[in-house]
Formats: sequence, structure tokens, C-alpha cells
Amino acid sequence: MNTTASGLVTARTLSRSMAAAFALLLLTACGGGSTGLTPPPSSYTVGGTLSGLAAGLQVVLTDNGADSLTLSADGAFTFKTRIAAGGSYSVSVATQPTGQICTAADPTGSNVRADVTVNVSCATQSKYAYVVNSSDSTVSQYTVGTSGELAPMSTPLVTTGTSPQSVVVDPSDRYAYVPNLSDNTVSQYTIGLGGLLAPMSPATVQTGVGPWAVAIDPTGSYAYVVNSIDRTISQYTIGSSGALVPIVPATVATGTQPWGITIDPAGQYAYVANRMDNTVSQYAIGAGGVLTPLSPPTVASGTLPSGIAIDPSSLYVYVADLNDNTVSQYTIGKGGVLTPQNPATIATGAQPRFIAVNPSGQSVYVANSAPGAGTISQYTIGAGGLLAPMSTPTVATGQGPVWIAVDLAGQYAYATNMSDNTVSQYAIGADGSLTALSTPTVRTGVRPSAVALVN
Repeated sequence: MNTTASGLVTARTLSRSMAAAFALLLLTACGGGSTGLTPPPSSYTVGGTLSGLAAGLQVVLTDNGADSLTLSADGAFTFKTRIAAGGSYSVSVATQPTGQICTAADPTGSNVRADVTVNVSCATQSKYAYVVNSSDSTVSQYTVGTSGELAPMSTPLVTTGTSPQSVVVDPSDRYAYVPNLSDNTVSQYTIGLGGLLAPMSPATVQTGVGPWAVAIDPTGSYAYVVNSIDRTISQYTIGSSGALVPIVPATVATGTQPWGITIDPAGQYAYVANRMDNTVSQYAIGAGGVLTPLSPPTVASGTLPSGIAIDPSSLYVYVADLNDNTVSQYTIGKGGVLTPQNPATIATGAQPRFIAVNPSGQSVYVANSAPGAGTISQYTIGAGGLLAPMSTPTVATGQGPVWIAVDLAGQYAYATNMSDNTVSQYAIGADGSLTALSTPTVRTGVRPSAVALVN
């Protein structure tokens, strides 16, 4: 090899050595290791936020049945034991606070690859229940025991107008309202000591023709009554005494034979199921509580839509379709407009009449009212709000269930059975499934049509 060639080889070798050394310096500067990459954590924390715990009370949480944590105030919490990468967690309430029920949102998970957040909310256990009886024009009044079972009050019945169809309690638990189908009024009551209803003065206010269902906005400022015969919604402000005062304008138009109404938890939108034209009307709630139709004003539903409910996150709406044995399921889009899910419906039992969403946002229940059916369909709310039947898809009720209500704490559910004059009562499990209480039913008046709960 000549001197010139040897010099070129030496220069190239030196250049490669310098490049390798420079690359090594870069790797060292970036991470100090052989690869420059930080290895992923080998374990993760499980924690969250507690809310709603009453002053002076305590709640005990556990993770995976072992790691225990006692909390005495709202705020952030973290379990001591970390979860190995790829492991699982299961947060549960080991000891409930006195007079309250605490529930965990998304309490279980597996294949953990990040720190876990499980939020726990507490609510006061329901104290009273009211059932409207459409054929004897009364309200049955009950106390709710510590095990969830209903017991008639010392005054078991109060009178209403003629043929009451539903009942609602305002968010402050001070007032109750009952629309009376056959005399076009709403009966209005204050909730007194021991939960006893007392008629206001005046005892009733006028509605449109054929009032059927009523809803109150989350602030307790406005009430809306759907009138099934004249295709309107009567709209009211709620005064300082609880009495209803008509808004101007007093009514807004709906579709044909409106049967159900719901308001989103944020108080921005109202939705009405129109039984005879197979649509859902949709409205914005404006200044002073006035309803304004959205664009478009209606969306299609299944056949004979009746009950309608919205999830607590204000993301999804569900409608029980009486005649085709389905639930229509929607997402709430920009500006409150409903968009059908894919699939647009899911099967129920026979003649679904009413629908309720667990306040935890995990479960949905449908009362199937066909003669001899006597069931409640139960679902979990999956990804994107789609419903999925539980492993036990239905539970038995009395005869002709037409309404179902879930207590605010998500611990108990109650279904009115119109054909045998009873209320079926259930405990709600950690997975959202219903189990009949030790006393499965209690007696009502004649043809009970709805139930409402007071916390």
C-alpha cells in the first residue's frame, strides 16, 4: 500500500472513531444509559377524589379487598399499596357513613399501565317515597327504612286531582308536584315534618289539556308539564313558597301526544318523547326558563316512545319505545342536538314503558309493562354510551310495571306495578344489578302509575 492510500485509510478510521465517540456522548447526555430510554414504571398508584361526605362522618374504602383507607373529609386520597404493571384494582366501600351511601365510579380495572383515578361520591340515603295512584286519585306516602324497604306513613294517603299520572320532587326536597290527567291541573304540595305532603294554597294550578308528566330543572327554578292531548308543554317558574307561576309564553308546542320529559343535569336542554308521531322534541332552556326548539326541532325514535331519561354526565339520552320493544339511544351533540347511536336501538322486554338511569352513570333500567310480562330489563352503559344487557338481562316485578325510580345514592330501585297495585323494591349491587329486597313488594292505592323519592 502506498503512503497516500495509507493516509486515506487512517483518516477514514479516525473519522469513524470520532463519529462513534460523538454519538456516545449524545446518548450519555440524553439518558446516561446504554439506550438513552427511561424504563416504564413497575407499579402505579390507585387514588381519586371523595365528594359529598357529610361533616363529622367517615367512610372506609378498600382496594382489592385488602388495602384499607379511612376518610373523614372530602378531597384527594391515595391507597398505600401500589399496583404492579399489568395488574388489576377493585375499589369498594367497606363501611358506609351513617345515613349516607357512597359509590365509586369505574371501581374496577385490569392491565394497569398508568396511575388509576377512582372518584367516590356520597349522598344522603332516601327518606321518603311517594306513589301516585291513577284510579283512586291519591298519593301513597312511605318512609324508607335503613334496608331500603318502604313502610306506609301514619297518614298513608293524600288526595290529588283526578287521574294523576306522575310525580316529581324538586331538587331541594321541599316540594312535590302531581299532574292530573282528567282535570288539567297540577297538584302542588309542601313536604312537611316526617315527609307528610301538605297541599299548598292554591292546591292546584292549571295546565294544558291532558297533563301527563312533569320535570324540574336542576336549580329548582322552573317546572315543565307535558300535555298529551293539546301537544304542548306548560312552563312555570317555581316561587319562593314552591307555588308554580306560568311563564310568558305559558306553553310551547311539542309533537303528537307527548308522554315523557327529561332535562339534562346541566340545565341547558329539555327533551320530550312524543308517543304518536315517533319523535323526540328537543329544546334549549333560555333566560327565564323559556323553552326554544333546537334545529332540527325533532329527531326520530322507535315506535310509540314513552319514557325518556338522560345520563348524569349529560352525554346520552335513552328512550323506551313501547310498541317495538326497544330502547332508542342517542348522543348529545353540540348545541344539545341528539344523534342516534350505532346501533340506534337495543332490544328490551315486552312493551317498555319507562326508563331510569342509575345516578352513578353505570346502569340503565327499563320497566316492561306488557300484561303477564312483569320484568325490568337491566343494562350497563358501555363505551360511548351504548347499552349492553347485564349477565342477568331481566328481573321479575309485579304485574304491569309502568315506572321505575332509583334513589340518589344508587343503592335502591322501586317499580310501580299498575296491574296488581304494588311497588317492587330492589337493592342495587356493585355491578348495577337488581336484587329483590326481603320484602319484595308493598301495597299501594289503585293503579299506581309513578314513584318519586326524597333524600
